Amino acid sequence: MKDPYEIYILEPERISFSRGPGGVFQGVVDGKEYEEIIVHRAFPFLYTTQFISVRDAKEEEIGVIRDIAQLDEESRTEMERELQFRYFLPRVTRVDSVKHRTDLWIWELQTNLGPTRLVMRNLHEHMQFPGGSRIVLTDMNGKRCEIGDWKALDSHSRKQLRDVV
Repeated sequence: MKDPYEIYILEPERISFSRGPGGVFQGVVDGKEYEEIIVHRAFPFLYTTQFISVRDAKEEEIGVIRDIAQLDEESRTEMERELQFRYFLPRVTRVDSVKHRTDLWIWELQTNLGPTRLVMRNLHEHMQFPGGSRIVLTDMNGKRCEIGDWKALDSHSRKQLRDVV
């Protein structure tokens, strides 16, 4: 019986991923074909391309990829695409305003998907700083977006963030 606490690191040269009929993410791992592969980030905010859990259709872990940069081009491209589907996270391109009203924080943002509005209570509970200048924002309804590097935003955006960062 396999030890459920043992982590099996997948070797990049022994795995490949592609899209099957209907766009299903599939792969071959150690010579075994899987008609459906499910992936999860072990550390979703900190390591977006490292420590990727690869699972079969029953969510049983096959192994962990140390870094998808080590995969062949097609596998890496399909893995990146699959992770984007699973971890949909719009990127903030501009902070129009951050206002504090009573016990609410109201954020007016521009993202790569267009304008959005986040409403938050207890601001510190809704902002995560996974490393560097990156910020992940989550509103009261669970809607998320990220600021990839707040220091790289325009001066107006940085000014809006001054009181909350």
